Amino acid sequence: MTDEPVAPRGGDARNVSAAGWIVVVVLAAAAAVAPLPATLVERWYSLGIYPPLQRTVTSLSNRVPFALFDVLWIGAVALAVVLARRRIGTGGWRGMRRLGVDLLRAAAVVYLVFLATWGLNYRRTPLFEKVAFDPARVNQAASAALGDLNARELNATYAAAHRAPISLDRLRDAFNDTLVVMHERPIVTGRPKPTLLGWYFHQTSIAGMTDPFLLETLLAPDLLDVETPFVIAHEWAHLAGYADESEANFLAYLTCRRADASARYSAALAIFGYARPSRNPKEALDLGPRSDIYAISRRYARTNAVLRFAAKEGYDKYLKANRVEKGIESYDAVVQLILGTAYDNRGNPILK
Repeated sequence: MTDEPVAPRGGDARNVSAAGWIVVVVLAAAAAVAPLPATLVERWYSLGIYPPLQRTVTSLSNRVPFALFDVLWIGAVALAVVLARRRIGTGGWRGMRRLGVDLLRAAAVVYLVFLATWGLNYRRTPLFEKVAFDPARVNQAASAALGDLNARELNATYAAAHRAPISLDRLRDAFNDTLVVMHERPIVTGRPKPTLLGWYFHQTSIAGMTDPFLLETLLAPDLLDVETPFVIAHEWAHLAGYADESEANFLAYLTCRRADASARYSAALAIFGYARPSRNPKEALDLGPRSDIYAISRRYARTNAVLRFAAKEGYDKYLKANRVEKGIESYDAVVQLILGTAYDNRGNPILK
């Protein structure tokens, strides 16, 4: 005769559950500060686990015409409100403490999912270490030469860029060709989608975003057509695992340079803001490109300065928390990558 199993008491079950949550929180904290070797992240995650994950997740999210990220953040806000009402309404001040514990647990889970689905790409080998880079090439004269090149490109391609519609197929082919040049596999590019965060994007001057959980490509609603190719290519670079902003800009620049006239114009317009020509822009640019730059500046003038500052500071802290030492300044490093990288006779970056 065997003894009948004894069901665990409620207190024991709660203790096991609490211990499990402690493990989750500690694991998230350790993941945030653990010094993972960049070469290990590059080999096992960025080039190993992440590519098939990206192709699968983006293929699924591309089937939905709206931004699934909107469902995530609206659901999270609604759940937080319901939980706060329940905890505080039934427990008062004690309920607030329990709410704090709940939010800490949720943050730990979200952070671990973020790292698994995309965030670990912040810790891969920097692109500066993978291309044939010489800092001696980065100087004021080279920057002015790049500015002059962009000015000539803007003047030469203005008419064609405004005449022909954006070709996503051409841009997609150019982007995946660029990845091959970088010795990486093509990706499933994200379907550009609008988002309910469009008002916030406008007010904070955000051009686009990559959903790090469902690997979608989200665009601001008020982008000019001539800005769109570069922004899309930038977000696709994030989808390809280039989390650093300067690296995403570099991939977008290379992509647009090998695509059609609208994409080349878009790249020149974007990089023009980082590298000024040797002459006054009013003298270097024709009326058409100057009108586009004016339209962009007018949109910027209609944004909210307070929200823009808060978003900038918040994103700066986010980048630094993910080990991007320069934070928001990392955007500017694209000029260093463009100028300091060696290229072959076809204009492709030479890799180490």
